[in-house]
Amino acid sequence: MPAPNAAALLRANATDPERASRPAVRFGERVWTHAEFVAESCRFAALFHDRLDPARPPHVGVLLDNTPDYLFALGGAALAGATVVGLNHTRRDEHLLRDATHTHCGLLITEPRHVELLDPIADRLPPVLTSRRFADRDDPDRDLGEDLGGALGRVGDDDPGVEPDPDTLWALIFTSGTSDAPKAVICTQRRFLVTGTRMGIIMDLGRDDVGYVCMPLFHSNALMVGWAPSIVAGASVGLARRFSASRWLPDVRHYGATYFNYTGKPLAYILSTPELPEDADNPMRVAFGNEGSPEIVDTFARRFGVDVIDAYGATEGGVAVNRDVEERAGALGQVGDHIQVVDEDGHELTRARFAPDGRLLNADECVGEIVNTAGAGPFEGYYNNTAANEHTLRNGWYWTGDLGYLDDDRYLYFAGRNADWLRVDGENFPAQPIESAIAGYPGVVLAAVYGVPDDQAGDQVMAGLVLAEDAGFDPDDFAGWLDAQPAIGPKWRPRYLRLVSDPPTTVTNKIVKRTLVHQKWRADRVGDDIVYTRGRGEATYRRFEPADEAALRDSFVQYGRERFWDL
Repeated sequence: MPAPNAAALLRANATDPERASRPAVRFGERVWTHAEFVAESCRFAALFHDRLDPARPPHVGVLLDNTPDYLFALGGAALAGATVVGLNHTRRDEHLLRDATHTHCGLLITEPRHVELLDPIADRLPPVLTSRRFADRDDPDRDLGEDLGGALGRVGDDDPGVEPDPDTLWALIFTSGTSDAPKAVICTQRRFLVTGTRMGIIMDLGRDDVGYVCMPLFHSNALMVGWAPSIVAGASVGLARRFSASRWLPDVRHYGATYFNYTGKPLAYILSTPELPEDADNPMRVAFGNEGSPEIVDTFARRFGVDVIDAYGATEGGVAVNRDVEERAGALGQVGDHIQVVDEDGHELTRARFAPDGRLLNADECVGEIVNTAGAGPFEGYYNNTAANEHTLRNGWYWTGDLGYLDDDRYLYFAGRNADWLRVDGENFPAQPIESAIAGYPGVVLAAVYGVPDDQAGDQVMAGLVLAEDAGFDPDDFAGWLDAQPAIGPKWRPRYLRLVSDPPTTVTNKIVKRTLVHQKWRADRVGDDIVYTRGRGEATYRRFEPADEAALRDSFVQYGRERFWDL
């Protein structure tokens, strides 16, 4: 803990002669020092005291892009002992309403570009304040509720003088919801400060460092890896409203950014931009994130001259992996005896066996759920969700919901989410190794592998490919290349391919596979995307035509599996 609580840390930053006048937040051409950041946060703290019902949880829903108001709201919550609930702007209608009511929001802050999301549910929302303080010229001329700037102008700017307990709830951060309804993860002031300290140590951050935060601030990666280290170190962050691959390098140079946080696929998106000889001429020193494939991480590091630390992680934070060991191809790192890989009944699974070429030989025996048998670790629970807490912490263990496998030296390998488990011809195997291999094909920016129902039993493998803007696709060449990959056995080869023009993703660039699974190969769901198929024993892929779809549906009916057609 760098301070007794978050409020004390912010006050120290605002009064320490070595920090107070240094930048804290940058947004475009505007800069706020640490003293100015805390002064603005005091106004938000006063607003929260004025508007929140003292008989209800002091929870403020925030539906904003990455604007300074988001961080001012967090600072105000720290000083007032309140809680920021990060609302996801990809959620709609009843789902968005559910997130706000589930977390007992008593006040909601938004901006004109998101008002249309709230209009259909406005009559059931708590009081809303709309901020035009950082609106763009092309933002809609729309408001809901009261103007935030006017509301802030009518309250004082004195520090409320609250001394929160370090276990005061500071933020509720929703999980991505790629496989089920998002859960609100409890994040106390203690967790923010401890994590910020840890991340500062890992990335070797000091007062002169500048973070580039373009991942959404309602996600733990942006807050815990991007922003929290900056307030602990007395450093600063430069904000991007939203992630843009084409804007990444210009923004890094504009802000003088030295560190960068990511989750999901942004490294791949950035690499898909045209390469220039001067790409490595930038101030970026280190990037920290997760879910980057080894090929993407290595290529990104070489092209931009950045030390990329790709670690296993989740919003809950219940499992830590030691990366300070020798690198092992495909491994996340080494884990202690309390980290195990188990079946659904909690029985530890056998160790992984590999062929000389590195191919996993016994996926059906070694792949299971990653658990922490020592308990929850830094995970502080889900808010207002007893069933999810009991499920995640059953047997006194922390169950990650992620698949993995261990080798004989206790190196841990990630094998995807539970939704990524496929069963073809009676063989169970994970999707992630197939994705990693396909991502190496020239022109592929992203590869998502998932199971679609077979007409007789189990699954067939389907792969959604997102191609670079200027890349073509030759199904004959791809089939020959795939067959030559030693890590992809015959059953692992996709039966179907889809060239996905607009992949369904969370705002953290994680592909929502449940949507792809629902769409399958059906022409009425995939839109204009091209789908290919490759039958058993066929040498290449061919277009999946309407006649093929009709014949396949007849086969589902014939084998009594018609219900799977509409799932």
